[in-house]
Amino acid sequence: MCGRAERAARTTVRAEVDHGHAELLGDPDRPQGWTLLLDGTAQSHVDLDDPTHLEFEYVRRLGHVVDLMAPPAAPLRVLHLGGGAWTLARYVATTRPRSTQQVVELDAELVELVASQLPADGLGIEVTVADARAALARVAPRSVDLLVLDAFAGARTPAHLTSTEFLDSAADTLTPAGVYAANVADGGELSFARSQVAAALARFAEVAVLASPEILHGRRFGNLVLLGSAAPLPVDVLVRRTAADPFPARVLTGEDVGRFAGAARGPSDRTAIPSPQPPPGFFGRPAS
Repeated sequence: MCGRAERAARTTVRAEVDHGHAELLGDPDRPQGWTLLLDGTAQSHVDLDDPTHLEFEYVRRLGHVVDLMAPPAAPLRVLHLGGGAWTLARYVATTRPRSTQQVVELDAELVELVASQLPADGLGIEVTVADARAALARVAPRSVDLLVLDAFAGARTPAHLTSTEFLDSAADTLTPAGVYAANVADGGELSFARSQVAAALARFAEVAVLASPEILHGRRFGNLVLLGSAAPLPVDVLVRRTAADPFPARVLTGEDVGRFAGAARGPSDRTAIPSPQPPPGFFGRPAS
């Protein structure tokens, strides 16, 4: 078996893709673990030997949502807007065989890179090269159990995926018990995150926010997970799961969500802006 230093020094794959510079960095602690970076910002971590290993804290929280949506191993219909290295799709395929999954990714060269270097053959993951909003418009109403928004142009979520009109279209694709789950990147005063929560409160009967206390208190930039559904969310179990995670998180629901949104308003297509630029050197936060 190779040592840690050898694994750390194994080949780094670099490629120019349609929307930036991509790198695949070997994980020194996992022989088949890889981190995908776009323009220096970590986008995904994949362990080809163990697709159930979720490295980044926000993806772990999305994994909890997947686990709690249906009885163990029951298949789901999942739409992923934003591909990265298909981390969550691999997790769903492994933990819930026979799930129907579509990954929508705008960057064709990135799709080719991931397919060739981090193959997901036999997992039943359909990958479509398209703009996320355009692809969403072609999805049949009430046909999706879980819609995951994790789309970035470089290090920012594009403006047209942050508006109330986009959220209306996303909600229309969900089954009556379906869940919308968005990765929301923000920091400081969390103005962008608050606007996204306000938009969700105007569209969904049930809304929850999962985030670390450091992010909620403005002490660091990071990822919040925003959930919306017409049906009750598994809040009690989510609270226990996230509290016991290696990176504990708070789960805001009910009045706490309203207080978090405050006076913010959901942006329209006319007023929507991209998510904020991460600070220099921001790299996501991997689990130990």
